Amino acid sequence: MLNVENLHVEVGGKEVIHGVDLRIPEGGETHVLMGPNGSGKTTLLRSIMGFSNYTVTKGRITFRGHDVTELPLHERARYGMGMMFQRPPTIAGLKLGKLLDVMSGGTPAKAYEYAEMMNMSSFLDRDLNANFSGGEIKRSEVLQLMVQQPDLVMLDEPESGVDLENIALIGRAIARLVDKDRHIINRQKSGLIITHTGFIMDYLEADAGHMLCNGEIRCRGVTRGKY
Repeated sequence: MLNVENLHVEVGGKEVIHGVDLRIPEGGETHVLMGPNGSGKTTLLRSIMGFSNYTVTKGRITFRGHDVTELPLHERARYGMGMMFQRPPTIAGLKLGKLLDVMSGGTPAKAYEYAEMMNMSSFLDRDLNANFSGGEIKRSEVLQLMVQQPDLVMLDEPESGVDLENIALIGRAIARLVDKDRHIINRQKSGLIITHTGFIMDYLEADAGHMLCNGEIRCRGVTRGKY
């Protein structure tokens, strides 16, 4: 599904990612990305997603056989890539419900069903992330991904700033997003999750883990002897 080859990325003229290789096969695999603060984890995810201020100077990113290295963010989203922010922006004037209507592609009833599931129904008439708590922001982010239904779900510290009650709800929703509620042979959606605490992994099983230090993947491990 995703193949990152020898990726080098600069931010503000400084190279942050130094030759990263990362592969997530088809078949509904969930990979975990770990490492200390400042090691480049968020930069890697944002580079894969195509944020404009992250400059790929060398290497290639392919998604389902398409070279997306030079594609803008919205084109990658159309191919089936989605991302949860660690600290998403507040957007005054944009109602959460209106955003979900646009994202739903003409099926707003499903969006409202997901909003009910994530305990966000009372937030639909509020400006996006305005005065939301940490847990409410993360629930909103997961809700948007549930409506988008991307094939590759990238999550930047989904448990950060979330209390135990919310982390259970978010964890179960993420497990559903990456098809962990389906038999392994029927899984199609894959995940790439940044975590510091590992708490989110109480709710879904990882297929592989990668350790990123100083912009390089130093080690990796797999489960179930798949490789």
